[in-house]
Amino acid sequence: MSITFHLLQNNDFGLDQIRKLNELYAEAFEEEEMYRGNKPSDLYLKKLLSKEGIIVCTATSGEQVVGGLTAYTMDKLEEETLEMYVYDLAVDARFRRRKIATRLLELLLEEAKRLDASAVFIQAEQDDAPAVALYESMGERETAYHYDIYLKKKEK
Repeated sequence: MSITFHLLQNNDFGLDQIRKLNELYAEAFEEEEMYRGNKPSDLYLKKLLSKEGIIVCTATSGEQVVGGLTAYTMDKLEEETLEMYVYDLAVDARFRRRKIATRLLELLLEEAKRLDASAVFIQAEQDDAPAVALYESMGERETAYHYDIYLKKKEK
């Protein structure tokens, strides 16, 4: 079955896709509580899909969301430009090694160019060899430390 790629918009299709994408994220990242524990309302998700600073892309096979990414734009103070940060990117394990992640990133890069962005940032865990290889094929590696400063206490 062929794979179709979508840049989501604020409509019923976008809402359905984002709900399915959160299910995929829960499985792919093994983060049940984060993605399924406190599901946002339709109104909230439609509001997010209306914002210019949030970009959500999905890959579908029939009715099933088999891949997706969520990115955020950040306006820069030092230049009249913006940068994008890819927060989540996942592909269903049964659909990997079909260039779905590559195509999702290419779709995001097309949108970044349309918005006149100057850079796109993405992170990978050091031991995630497929992600590291993909990202290195598309850009330059920079080593940085990542810190989470939680404002609400995380439940364990």
